[in-house]
Amino acid sequence: MSVLPLVFTSGWASGINAYAVVLLLGIFGRTGLTDEVPASLQRTDVLIVAAVLFLCEAVADKVPYVDSIWDALHTVIRPLAGAVIGALLAGQSGSLSDIAAGAVGGSTALASHFVKAGTRMAINTSPEPFTNVGMSLAEDLGVAGIVTFAMFNPQVAAIIAAVLLALGLATLVFLWARIRRFLRRRAQRREERHLAAEARESAGTAGTAGSTGIGPAPPR
Repeated sequence: MSVLPLVFTSGWASGINAYAVVLLLGIFGRTGLTDEVPASLQRTDVLIVAAVLFLCEAVADKVPYVDSIWDALHTVIRPLAGAVIGALLAGQSGSLSDIAAGAVGGSTALASHFVKAGTRMAINTSPEPFTNVGMSLAEDLGVAGIVTFAMFNPQVAAIIAAVLLALGLATLVFLWARIRRFLRRRAQRREERHLAAEARESAGTAGTAGSTGIGPAPPR
């Protein structure tokens, strides 16, 4: 059986939460649920690291603005994870070349990562934190559900992942105006902090000069 549907699904899921994908696949392999998972993903040290990083992401992903910083840091990590997982799955199956599987997994992960990061930017334009928490929980449950379903019905799971990716990209285009406002607002805050820091520095310099008696001479 071709491993391509599983590669595509794992790539889509890696763009959302790569650590959850590694953890789930490793557990499925260790428990004997599937023989599609390579031994390298079932190692105890890999599972421990994935679990710790998953917990870190579970916290960061629910805090407004922190989630966007986390996403920015993972712009390379998630597509790379999708590519590596795809190549490993192809190597285990032998029905698809490692390079092709890496390209499919990496490109799919990159696309879904942009959907997630862009959606979070749009959500962060709202001051309340509850939407972030709800979206994070929905993403985690979606990744867990799709990856688990892919173990039993990889073709159907790949179709679902493709539909979700297409809907996410369409939503991202629709929300682009809101995302641009978020970026402008963040740039404005950064400029305000910079000006405030310069003002404090100038005030500190003036205060130091006054305390040492340095300044203009008094009129006679």
